[in-house]
Amino acid sequence: MSAWVLARQHVACRALSLLLASPLALLLLIHPAAYLDAQGGYSHSLLMLVMLGISGGFVHGLGFDPRNRILSLLLGPICAWPLLGLGYCLLLQAQGLMGT
Repeated sequence: MSAWVLARQHVACRALSLLLASPLALLLLIHPAAYLDAQGGYSHSLLMLVMLGISGGFVHGLGFDPRNRILSLLLGPICAWPLLGLGYCLLLQAQGLMGT
């Protein structure tokens, strides 16, 4: 593959990270009650993982590459995208759009 094609894919992955992280971050800041289940509770540990995914989405999406290997793994797309997916699943489950 040429360098131009790889650069375009890199930009697309960064844009995807931002597009996945932004709505979740806004929803958690503006309307956190959207994550409450039918009993009015939520899982703190799962939301903490979702917030790690949101952080990773912003870090990767804005183009920051940590030098530390552990931080690079935690804040990169390999870890962030599944955690962002978890956030969307939790949201759908809390809204009653996805079964338990």
